Amino acid sequence: MSIIEVHGLKKSFGQLDVLRGIDLTVEAGERIAIIGGSGCGKSVFLRCLELLEIPNAGQIFIDGEEMTAPKVDIDKIRRKLGMVWQRFNLFTHMNVMENLTVAPIKLLGMSKDEAQKKAMDLLAQVGLTSKADAYPEFLSGGQQQRIAICRSLMMNPKVILFDEPTSALDPTMVGEVLAVIRMLAKQDLTMIIVTHEMNFAREVATRILFFADGEIYEQGTPKEIFDAPKRPKTIAFIHKQKYFSYEISERAFDLMEMQGGIQMFAEKYGLSARRTNRLQLCCEELIYDMIEHAYSGENIFEITLDVTYAEIDNSVEIKFTCAGKFHNPLDKNFDDFDEKNLSATILNNLAQNYSHEYSDGVNKIKFVMA
Repeated sequence: MSIIEVHGLKKSFGQLDVLRGIDLTVEAGERIAIIGGSGCGKSVFLRCLELLEIPNAGQIFIDGEEMTAPKVDIDKIRRKLGMVWQRFNLFTHMNVMENLTVAPIKLLGMSKDEAQKKAMDLLAQVGLTSKADAYPEFLSGGQQQRIAICRSLMMNPKVILFDEPTSALDPTMVGEVLAVIRMLAKQDLTMIIVTHEMNFAREVATRILFFADGEIYEQGTPKEIFDAPKRPKTIAFIHKQKYFSYEISERAFDLMEMQGGIQMFAEKYGLSARRTNRLQLCCEELIYDMIEHAYSGENIFEITLDVTYAEIDNSVEIKFTCAGKFHNPLDKNFDDFDEKNLSATILNNLAQNYSHEYSDGVNKIKFVMA
């Protein structure tokens, strides 16, 4: 049974379109992790689900009831959603027991004894029964977040929404909060988790949503998204790819500017001096070889150089496009040894993996450095 349905959800802030038409169905028991770069709309999407941000367009159904319908009892539907924030949001003037019991007593009609018993049961699950009388200021960040999760569970929600629940924590406290969420996952609770903890998302989620360009750019199982992403921005995000690009349109281009750009790029991402020098040499050889053979003396041309560094495997890839005549710079089938052969030899020595294709008057080269 669908517990959440979202149709055509849009949200803008002034001229900035954050969500550009989100469609999503969440089944009971699913554990969905939302990943993506900063500013891609992950947290805004969660806030829209609770109508803490009012969408500009679209419909939201929670457990069959339309939350976006006119004159609907929003608070009643909202109680079906538990929310765990980045910053805990505990009431600082209340102790832990009061934080946990005030809402179910006032909103669900629980008796004080019933609420306190349920609170102690939840505190036992997260290992914090000894903190029932403590105030938030005397708890660590990890303890406060565990209490915040218990507070959400006190309302018996149909779905729990987690908005980067570990982002405000010291690294030493992250594990204790993730352990609680893993425990909840084993109870088949429906959860939507915005997270930057990729290993955790892979382990806990049944489905991964990658947000980009204001939409669900790609989705699939953890294995599909983390091991075999299909779309370019997903690949770049998962592999933590960094880019350097340079365009050349005339023979008298500024070689020092290009090499300086490569140097700054390499230093920024920690490439060794040896790899940096090899990268610069490779790019220089490719460019001059293509200028010499693909253009035959012409002074105006189109060359684009793209360098990609992938943190995940420390690889460096060069993509090189060049309009003009067919020319494969690694082709060593020459009759006599000359500078053309020397250039090809240098490039072959630098290449770990290489491909060349020619279509529609454009040479396309992909070159992974050794």
